[in-house]
Amino acid sequence: MIAGLAALGMVGAAFAAVPLYRVFCQVTGYGGATNVATMAPGHIVADRQITVRFDANVARGMPWDFLPAQRQVSVAAGEEALVFYVATNPTDRTITGTATFNVSPAKAGKYFSKIECFCFTEQVLVPGQSVDMGITFFVDPEIVNDRYLDDVTEITLSYTFFEVLKENADLGAPGAMSPILVEAIRR
Repeated sequence: MIAGLAALGMVGAAFAAVPLYRVFCQVTGYGGATNVATMAPGHIVADRQITVRFDANVARGMPWDFLPAQRQVSVAAGEEALVFYVATNPTDRTITGTATFNVSPAKAGKYFSKIECFCFTEQVLVPGQSVDMGITFFVDPEIVNDRYLDDVTEITLSYTFFEVLKENADLGAPGAMSPILVEAIRR
């Protein structure tokens, strides 16, 4: 009976591991996880400037062209900023994609907050279509109180776009995600 309960407990822990890890990363900023906010704090620390660099990637097999509209921006801690990424579908078919993201250095993740973002929502581009996708963010002014981050003067925000497979018999129902995207979300 004890062995059965232990086995049941291990199965339950296996199912809870991914959501618990995701919550841990969001709370601590571990692994470059960022925060979500509804608005900037309204408190700006003008003497703490941070350069935010932008990186754009596409997963293997994703035929889109994807790049940041600008390579970097300098913001004061607490200052709200709006930047854009541009995605283009150069193919002759409609493609649905979704993006994952991270920031580096990873230790700065808990101070990087996004207000609006295109990430984790499906983006549908018809053949030849280009779209500007905006991100509104700020670096939490509390970063100035964290001595562990005194050396952080640059943060890189990186996105990777994956194709969403609409019909994939191996994954089940229409709208299922590609195996590569599923694996990226698990990490």
